[in-house]
Amino acid sequence: MEGITHVKPIQYLQTWRPWMSLYGTRIRPVAPVGSLSRGGVHDPSLLHRTLPDELLHEVFSRAAPYALGSGACVCRKWRLAIRHPALWRGACLKAWQIFGVQENERIVKKSYGGSWRRMWIERPRLRFDGIYVSRNTYIRAGITEYKITNPERLMCCYYRYIRFYSYGKFLYKTTPMTLKEVARYFQGRPSKADPVFGGRYTIAGNQVDAAILYPGEKPTVLRIRLRLRGKYPGVNNLLDLESLITSGVGENVHMDDDDDVMDEVEGWEEEESHDPDIPAVRHKRGCATFVFVPFEEVETSVLNLPVDRMDFYVPG
Repeated sequence: MEGITHVKPIQYLQTWRPWMSLYGTRIRPVAPVGSLSRGGVHDPSLLHRTLPDELLHEVFSRAAPYALGSGACVCRKWRLAIRHPALWRGACLKAWQIFGVQENERIVKKSYGGSWRRMWIERPRLRFDGIYVSRNTYIRAGITEYKITNPERLMCCYYRYIRFYSYGKFLYKTTPMTLKEVARYFQGRPSKADPVFGGRYTIAGNQVDAAILYPGEKPTVLRIRLRLRGKYPGVNNLLDLESLITSGVGENVHMDDDDDVMDEVEGWEEEESHDPDIPAVRHKRGCATFVFVPFEEVETSVLNLPVDRMDFYVPG
């Protein structure tokens, strides 16, 4: 017992946590721009005291709409500043550029109570900051020879790629190349050896109609009908391929460029073809759902995996 009383106490190192002093401290929220209670409010943040609201809105006006959603999670003042209608008005007018300013203003007043932010979240729209990818796999039988009675089965994989632009055009490509290999063709100028075809599209609600003219001695038209949806509200990251039809183009049909494609095929029936040598064909294979991949995720997307690591992909 005497030895126990003479034991010296052990000194433990304590980690300094400055944020512990903030517990229990109530910070008054910063009033939004134009609020009647804005006068006399002291902002505890040094950044907010030195950065005027006008400059903050100028920075946000140059950011992408999806970056605004991330910025709204930073602090209360940023969330209130990002709700400014001017920011979402510019984003909506760019997303639905093919409708025009007057038509978009009419729609936001009629269907969304004048809220541009609500229109951005609830109205179906295409995304322009990446590529829609459709990964298709199938099993193909190997070569049957005299001595081979049970040939091997091969797993084959190919992709359909679509990139949309806000002014009504899009790029399309079907290839076995992976996403990270083909992304450069959609961001820069494609090569003549491995071309990318361009066309026009229209959108009405969640339905997207697109058409491409394949040039040649006997030109053909590829008509695509897609249904836009998303896993969460405002995501719009999935495109269901409802129909894929190729039709012949007759000699009396004149299409000088991609701009005339949609105007020419707008009233066509599904099985209609204007060339007797090229009947209309409705493709039933290779119609997997398109999944949107942003450009910053092209290199790390799971769609780049080979078939021996991912034989089938379920988009959701």
